[in-house]
Amino acid sequence: MRRRQAGVGHTQQKDRLGRDFQQIGDSIAAKELEQLQRQLETFKQNLEEFAWKHQKDIKKDPMFRSHFQRMCANIGVDPLASNKGFWADMLGVGDFYYELGIQIIEACMQTRSRDGGLTALQDLTKRLDRMRSKEGRKHQEIIEDDIIRAIKTLKPLNGGFQVITLGAKKMVRSVPNELDKDQAGLLLLAQRLGYVDYRMIQKELAWDDPRIEHGLDQLIQDGLVWVDDQGDTKQYWVPSYFDMMD
Repeated sequence: MRRRQAGVGHTQQKDRLGRDFQQIGDSIAAKELEQLQRQLETFKQNLEEFAWKHQKDIKKDPMFRSHFQRMCANIGVDPLASNKGFWADMLGVGDFYYELGIQIIEACMQTRSRDGGLTALQDLTKRLDRMRSKEGRKHQEIIEDDIIRAIKTLKPLNGGFQVITLGAKKMVRSVPNELDKDQAGLLLLAQRLGYVDYRMIQKELAWDDPRIEHGLDQLIQDGLVWVDDQGDTKQYWVPSYFDMMD
């Protein structure tokens, strides 16, 4: 009987110790979380002071603006989340990216019939810079990072605007159609010369004829390639790469 009582007592003591450790653990976790929140709040305040001090550089210098955006992202602050509030009032970054987003739509619409809605990011940057310089007012210099961020503001429109990577090149897709694996493979292969043909595809990708025909047909239907049949071999040119070949 004593053994049984001793066993029950040991179990109760073990339970009490478990509860005590749990309470201590919860207390430590709460203190650490509170300390972390205070540190984060202090960092945000410092970031606001930094932004206030360097607002001219953030507006005018695209590289400085890019580094500032990364700093914000590292602590979960998104100046693009709204075109109202502290960041928009002080820096105008919300309005800047929303305005740039509209210009991106216009620029992509102008060339969609030519490139099928797939534009080299480098080429789009140059065209936007020319567009902005013709507006008759002093414009902020933009870089590719600005365009990538502005495109993110277009996501709610469901227009298919997205930055995709093909090999070492970044492309802007402005149509809802997704590129399948074969289309992406052909576009990647075409980056070298600006076009592909049957022999090139067979040699580099080792595809059979039906697969080649299907992949090329899809690119033609989506308006992503132009067919040149004037030579001995049909060549399938990618208009999105024309400026990249210069």
